[in-house]
Amino acid sequence: MVTFLTILVALSMLATLGVLLSGVLGMSGSKAGGERSNKLMRWRIGLQALTLVLFAILLLVMKR
Repeated sequence: MVTFLTILVALSMLATLGVLLSGVLGMSGSKAGGERSNKLMRWRIGLQALTLVLFAILLLVMKR
């Protein structure tokens, strides 16, 4: 169970990083990319929340 949760945390961290980089690069582009970047930043917030929840669950499982 710990290994599975560790993998999920790592994958969600990588997904967050990917969305963050994509959003930042989109903001540096044309004005038309601003709306897309805004959506990506909203996705980043959701992925960060998911990562924190998974990390908290992992810590609870490891504590037992």
